[in-house]
Amino acid sequence: MAKRTQYELFTDGACLGNPGPGGWAFILRCKDEEVVGSGGEANTTNQRMEVTAVLRALESLEEPASIVIHADSKYVTDGLTKWMDGWLKKGWKNAAKKPVKNQDLWKPLAQLREKHEITTNWVKGHDGHTENERCDTLASAEAENFLR
Repeated sequence: MAKRTQYELFTDGACLGNPGPGGWAFILRCKDEEVVGSGGEANTTNQRMEVTAVLRALESLEEPASIVIHADSKYVTDGLTKWMDGWLKKGWKNAAKKPVKNQDLWKPLAQLREKHEITTNWVKGHDGHTENERCDTLASAEAENFLR
């Protein structure tokens, strides 16, 4: 079995109002190289932007990889590592037997989770974490673009 390339992924989402204009951003790092991505939507939620950041980054990887995701969203970290297996077993229903929100984002992430080795690391937001602060700035700028 070929050794997988190791990546660190830093993500964040932002929303001006919830719902409202939103932005997402990621920094995908492999050794000394990094790729930065960002985007936004005119009317969205913060949780959608948090998940979109991870989805867009993972979609950019062509080969199976080993990825540590650093996110300040428990929705992202717990969704990927604690809740998704249950959602899949229950037909995309949550613990309250209601449809999981944002399935249009979570379902492709479930497929990408099969392709990649993913671990998560929750980081405290707005606490000086360099990459998280960079992602926050980029995501916020993307959201603000919709106010112009």
